[in-house]
Amino acid sequence: MDITEVTTKSALVRSRIPGVEFVINPYTGCGHGCRYCYAVFMGKYSKQHQQTAWGAYVEVKTNIVEVLRSELAGKRRTGTAMLSSVCDPYQPAEARYRLTRGCIEALREHGWGVSILTRSPLVTRDSDLLRTCIGASVGFSIPTDDDTVRQVLEPHAPSIPDRIEALRQVHATGIHTWVFVAPMLPMNPVRLAEMIRPHIDEIMVDGLNYKGQVAPLFRQHGWDEALTGDYAKRTGDHLALLLR
Repeated sequence: MDITEVTTKSALVRSRIPGVEFVINPYTGCGHGCRYCYAVFMGKYSKQHQQTAWGAYVEVKTNIVEVLRSELAGKRRTGTAMLSSVCDPYQPAEARYRLTRGCIEALREHGWGVSILTRSPLVTRDSDLLRTCIGASVGFSIPTDDDTVRQVLEPHAPSIPDRIEALRQVHATGIHTWVFVAPMLPMNPVRLAEMIRPHIDEIMVDGLNYKGQVAPLFRQHGWDEALTGDYAKRTGDHLALLLR
Protein backbone atom coordinates (compact mmCIF):
# COMPACT_ATOMS: atom_id res chain seq x y z
CA MET A 1 0.00 0.00 0.00
CA ASP A 2 1.41 3.36 -1.08
CA ILE A 3 0.32 5.98 1.46
CA THR A 4 1.19 9.53 0.43
CA GLU A 5 0.61 12.75 2.36
CA VAL A 6 -0.80 15.60 0.25
CA THR A 7 -2.52 18.93 0.83
CA THR A 8 -5.87 20.08 -0.48
CA LYS A 9 -7.37 23.43 -1.41
CA SER A 10 -10.97 22.44 -0.65
CA ALA A 11 -12.82 20.21 1.78
CA LEU A 12 -16.57 20.82 1.54
CA VAL A 13 -17.87 19.89 -1.92
CA ARG A 14 -21.45 20.38 -3.09
CA SER A 15 -22.89 16.97 -3.85
CA ARG A 16 -24.63 15.62 -6.94
CA ILE A 17 -25.99 12.69 -4.93
CA PRO A 18 -29.79 12.98 -4.45
CA GLY A 19 -30.60 13.92 -0.86
CA VAL A 20 -26.99 14.80 0.01
CA GLU A 21 -26.06 18.49 0.30
CA PHE A 22 -22.29 18.34 0.70
CA VAL A 23 -19.59 15.68 0.82
CA ILE A 24 -16.15 15.56 2.42
CA ASN A 25 -13.48 13.10 1.29
CA PRO A 26 -10.48 13.17 3.65
CA TYR A 27 -8.64 10.67 1.46
CA THR A 28 -8.14 10.00 -2.23
CA GLY A 29 -8.05 6.29 -2.86
CA CYS A 30 -9.20 3.59 -0.47
CA GLY A 31 -7.41 0.79 1.30
CA HIS A 32 -10.48 -1.44 1.08
CA GLY A 33 -10.02 -1.74 -2.69
CA CYS A 34 -13.44 -3.26 -3.45
CA ARG A 35 -13.34 -4.87 -6.89
CA TYR A 36 -16.57 -3.23 -8.11
CA CYS A 37 -16.01 0.28 -6.74
CA TYR A 38 -17.19 3.13 -8.97
CA ALA A 39 -14.54 5.45 -7.49
CA VAL A 40 -11.72 3.90 -9.52
CA PHE A 41 -11.92 7.01 -11.71
CA MET A 42 -10.33 9.06 -8.91
CA GLY A 43 -6.89 7.99 -10.07
CA LYS A 44 -7.06 10.41 -12.99
CA TYR A 45 -7.07 13.33 -10.51
CA SER A 46 -3.84 12.16 -8.88
CA LYS A 47 -0.42 13.39 -9.96
CA GLN A 48 1.27 10.31 -8.54
CA HIS A 49 -1.17 7.43 -8.90
CA GLN A 50 -2.82 7.65 -12.31
CA GLN A 51 -1.45 4.24 -13.22
CA THR A 52 -1.72 2.67 -9.76
CA ALA A 53 -4.34 -0.02 -9.21
CA TRP A 54 -7.37 0.87 -7.14
CA GLY A 55 -6.84 -0.27 -3.57
CA ALA A 56 -3.05 0.01 -3.82
CA TYR A 57 -2.75 3.68 -2.90
CA VAL A 58 -4.15 6.24 -0.48
CA GLU A 59 -3.48 9.97 -0.58
CA VAL A 60 -3.97 11.55 2.84
CA LYS A 61 -5.18 15.17 2.77
CA THR A 62 -3.27 16.22 5.85
CA ASN A 63 -4.62 19.80 6.00
CA ILE A 64 -8.26 19.03 5.30
CA VAL A 65 -9.51 19.77 8.83
CA GLU A 66 -8.00 23.27 8.80
CA VAL A 67 -9.37 23.91 5.30
CA LEU A 68 -12.81 22.71 6.39
CA ARG A 69 -12.87 24.98 9.44
CA SER A 70 -12.03 27.94 7.22
CA GLU A 71 -14.77 27.05 4.73
CA LEU A 72 -17.39 26.54 7.43
CA ALA A 73 -16.55 29.88 9.02
CA GLY A 74 -17.40 31.57 5.73
CA LYS A 75 -20.80 29.89 5.26
CA ARG A 76 -23.91 31.99 5.85
CA ARG A 77 -26.05 28.99 6.70
CA THR A 78 -25.53 25.51 8.09
CA GLY A 79 -26.24 22.24 6.34
CA THR A 80 -25.35 18.56 6.43
CA ALA A 81 -22.21 16.94 5.10
CA MET A 82 -21.62 13.28 4.28
CA LEU A 83 -18.33 11.50 4.85
CA SER A 84 -17.63 10.19 2.28
CA SER A 85 -18.53 9.72 -1.39
CA VAL A 86 -15.37 8.42 -3.11
CA CYS A 87 -13.48 6.83 -0.25
CA ASP A 88 -14.26 5.11 3.02
CA PRO A 89 -13.85 7.73 5.78
CA TYR A 90 -12.87 4.97 8.21
CA GLN A 91 -10.47 3.05 5.99
CA PRO A 92 -7.31 1.80 7.77
CA ALA A 93 -5.38 5.07 7.31
CA GLU A 94 -7.94 6.85 9.50
CA ALA A 95 -6.71 4.96 12.57
CA ARG A 96 -3.44 6.85 12.26
CA TYR A 97 -4.43 10.19 10.74
CA ARG A 98 -7.81 10.81 12.44
CA LEU A 99 -8.89 13.21 9.69
CA THR A 100 -12.48 11.99 9.67
CA ARG A 101 -12.76 12.59 13.40
CA GLY A 102 -11.27 16.06 12.95
CA CYS A 103 -13.80 16.87 10.22
CA ILE A 104 -16.67 15.72 12.43
CA GLU A 105 -15.40 17.92 15.25
CA ALA A 106 -15.28 20.91 12.89
CA LEU A 107 -18.81 20.25 11.63
CA ARG A 108 -20.10 19.97 15.18
CA GLU A 109 -18.40 23.21 16.23
CA HIS A 110 -20.18 25.07 13.42
CA GLY A 111 -23.60 23.48 13.99
CA TRP A 112 -23.60 21.29 10.90
CA GLY A 113 -25.26 17.90 10.55
CA VAL A 114 -23.15 14.80 9.90
CA SER A 115 -23.86 11.68 7.86
CA ILE A 116 -21.42 8.78 7.72
CA LEU A 117 -21.20 5.94 5.19
CA THR A 118 -18.59 3.27 5.92
CA ARG A 119 -17.72 -0.41 5.89
CA SER A 120 -15.50 -0.15 8.93
CA PRO A 121 -15.99 -0.90 12.62
CA LEU A 122 -13.50 1.92 13.28
CA VAL A 123 -16.50 4.26 13.27
CA THR A 124 -17.37 2.99 16.76
CA ARG A 125 -14.31 4.90 18.00
CA ASP A 126 -16.20 8.13 17.30
CA SER A 127 -19.61 7.21 18.72
CA ASP A 128 -19.02 9.56 21.64
CA LEU A 129 -18.47 12.46 19.25
CA LEU A 130 -21.28 11.57 16.85
CA ARG A 131 -23.79 11.41 19.70
CA THR A 132 -23.24 15.12 20.28
CA CYS A 133 -23.65 16.15 16.62
CA ILE A 134 -26.85 17.58 15.18
CA GLY A 135 -28.88 14.88 13.45
CA ALA A 136 -25.97 12.49 13.10
CA SER A 137 -26.53 9.29 11.17
CA VAL A 138 -24.23 6.35 10.52
CA GLY A 139 -24.71 4.07 7.55
CA PHE A 140 -22.94 0.78 6.96
CA SER A 141 -22.39 -0.64 3.51
CA ILE A 142 -23.41 -4.29 3.82
CA PRO A 143 -24.01 -5.67 0.32
CA THR A 144 -24.32 -9.35 1.22
CA ASP A 145 -24.83 -11.69 4.16
CA ASP A 146 -22.21 -14.09 2.83
CA ASP A 147 -18.64 -13.40 3.95
CA THR A 148 -17.25 -15.77 1.32
CA VAL A 149 -18.70 -13.42 -1.32
CA ARG A 150 -17.16 -10.49 0.55
CA GLN A 151 -13.76 -12.18 0.53
CA VAL A 152 -13.85 -12.34 -3.28
CA LEU A 153 -15.24 -8.89 -4.05
CA GLU A 154 -14.08 -6.88 -1.02
CA PRO A 155 -10.90 -8.76 -0.08
CA HIS A 156 -9.41 -6.01 2.08
CA ALA A 157 -12.61 -4.73 3.69
CA PRO A 158 -13.85 -5.68 7.17
CA SER A 159 -15.82 -8.91 7.44
CA ILE A 160 -19.62 -8.95 7.35
CA PRO A 161 -19.87 -10.20 10.97
CA ASP A 162 -17.59 -7.37 12.11
CA ARG A 163 -19.78 -4.81 10.33
CA ILE A 164 -22.94 -6.24 11.88
CA GLU A 165 -21.39 -6.04 15.35
CA ALA A 166 -20.28 -2.44 14.75
CA LEU A 167 -23.77 -1.58 13.49
CA ARG A 168 -25.21 -3.07 16.68
CA GLN A 169 -22.87 -1.05 18.86
CA VAL A 170 -23.55 2.25 17.12
CA HIS A 171 -27.31 1.69 17.15
CA ALA A 172 -27.17 0.89 20.87
CA THR A 173 -25.80 4.38 21.56
CA GLY A 174 -28.97 5.95 20.15
CA ILE A 175 -27.40 7.23 16.92
CA HIS A 176 -29.60 6.98 13.83
CA THR A 177 -28.33 3.95 11.89
CA TRP A 178 -28.99 2.67 8.41
CA VAL A 179 -27.67 0.07 6.01
CA PHE A 180 -26.81 0.61 2.38
CA VAL A 181 -27.20 -2.69 0.54
CA ALA A 182 -25.24 -1.69 -2.51
CA PRO A 183 -24.37 -3.08 -4.81
CA MET A 184 -26.64 -6.04 -4.18
CA LEU A 185 -24.13 -8.88 -4.36
CA PRO A 186 -25.00 -12.58 -4.29
CA MET A 187 -26.89 -13.06 -1.03
CA ASN A 188 -29.66 -14.68 0.93
CA PRO A 189 -31.97 -11.68 1.50
CA VAL A 190 -33.88 -13.40 4.29
CA ARG A 191 -30.68 -14.01 6.25
CA LEU A 192 -29.39 -10.50 5.60
CA ALA A 193 -32.66 -8.99 6.80
CA GLU A 194 -32.51 -11.07 9.99
CA MET A 195 -28.95 -9.89 10.63
CA ILE A 196 -29.61 -6.17 10.28
CA ARG A 197 -33.28 -5.74 11.31
CA PRO A 198 -32.71 -5.21 15.06
CA HIS A 199 -30.07 -2.54 14.50
CA ILE A 200 -31.36 -0.18 11.81
CA ASP A 201 -33.70 2.76 11.45
CA GLU A 202 -33.79 2.57 7.65
CA ILE A 203 -32.37 0.78 4.63
CA MET A 204 -31.29 1.82 1.15
CA VAL A 205 -30.57 -0.50 -1.77
CA ASP A 206 -28.95 -0.17 -5.18
CA GLY A 207 -27.92 -2.52 -7.94
CA LEU A 208 -24.53 -3.30 -9.46
CA ASN A 209 -23.98 -0.30 -11.71
CA TYR A 210 -20.43 -0.98 -12.92
CA LYS A 211 -20.68 -4.58 -14.07
CA GLY A 212 -17.82 -4.49 -16.54
CA GLN A 213 -15.22 -4.37 -13.78
CA VAL A 214 -16.38 -7.61 -12.16
CA ALA A 215 -18.45 -9.56 -14.71
CA PRO A 216 -15.66 -12.11 -15.39
CA LEU A 217 -15.20 -12.62 -11.66
CA PHE A 218 -18.94 -13.17 -11.16
CA ARG A 219 -19.06 -15.72 -13.97
CA GLN A 220 -15.99 -17.48 -12.62
CA HIS A 221 -17.85 -18.08 -9.34
CA GLY A 222 -21.19 -18.95 -10.92
CA TRP A 223 -22.88 -15.69 -9.94
CA ASP A 224 -24.14 -14.84 -13.45
CA GLU A 225 -27.69 -14.20 -12.24
CA ALA A 226 -26.50 -11.45 -9.89
CA LEU A 227 -25.39 -9.45 -12.93
CA THR A 228 -28.95 -9.07 -14.20
CA GLY A 229 -31.40 -6.24 -13.61
CA ASP A 230 -34.02 -8.79 -12.67
CA TYR A 231 -31.86 -9.99 -9.78
CA ALA A 232 -31.43 -6.46 -8.48
CA LYS A 233 -35.15 -5.67 -8.65
CA ARG A 234 -36.25 -8.96 -7.14
CA THR A 235 -33.71 -8.80 -4.33
CA GLY A 236 -34.40 -5.15 -3.57
CA ASP A 237 -38.15 -5.71 -3.46
CA HIS A 238 -37.69 -8.74 -1.22
CA LEU A 239 -35.52 -6.81 1.25
CA ALA A 240 -37.99 -3.92 1.30
CA LEU A 241 -40.81 -6.32 2.09
CA LEU A 242 -38.84 -8.11 4.82
CA LEU A 243 -37.78 -4.85 6.50
CA ARG A 244 -40.86 -2.68 6.17
